[in-house]
Amino acid sequence: MAAEGPAGDTPSRSKRADAQRNRETVLTAAAEVFVTSGVDAPIRQISARAGVGMATIYRHFPTRADLVTAVYRHQIEACAEAGPNLLATTASPLDALRQWIGLFVDFLVTKHGLADALQSDSDRFAALHAYFLDRLLPVCAQLLDAAVEAGEIRPGTQPYELMRGIGNLCIGRDNDPRYDPRRLIALLLQGLQRPQTP
Repeated sequence: MAAEGPAGDTPSRSKRADAQRNRETVLTAAAEVFVTSGVDAPIRQISARAGVGMATIYRHFPTRADLVTAVYRHQIEACAEAGPNLLATTASPLDALRQWIGLFVDFLVTKHGLADALQSDSDRFAALHAYFLDRLLPVCAQLLDAAVEAGEIRPGTQPYELMRGIGNLCIGRDNDPRYDPRRLIALLLQGLQRPQTP
């Protein structure tokens, strides 16, 4: 009997697992809602998308700034983990870079409005920005290096320049339906490619 552990151990572990699942569900739903409705979207909309009660959201994220910050960090992690996975599973490093940039653009769309949501909490915003660079610059560098090594793109592109350039191309998407940054980003990637020798 002693091998089973103290009474109540399994239920508490199960509760923690349920709470973690709920948290992940809320973060995923909030990210989707933020893309379509912005970071000021009603909590009830996120609650409906996640299939959980509003009390569950407030239990995990007492303020909107807490929720926005958590979504931002969650997406940074997803983007960081995607890079090596894409390199391991796609046909070429250039394909991996293209797909990763697609995820990065999705992330930037959600990020829009972050500064407003955090309002005067400049320390929190600065910490998140540093975290963003610490996690994503090395991933972008790894993808660029692999594509250069494979002879698919020209050498010399700096990860920070590429990420900053993509970020700048995404500005203005929200208030101009005629503007599609993804088309220009595709052209930017074409410009990085090595010309094919006949």
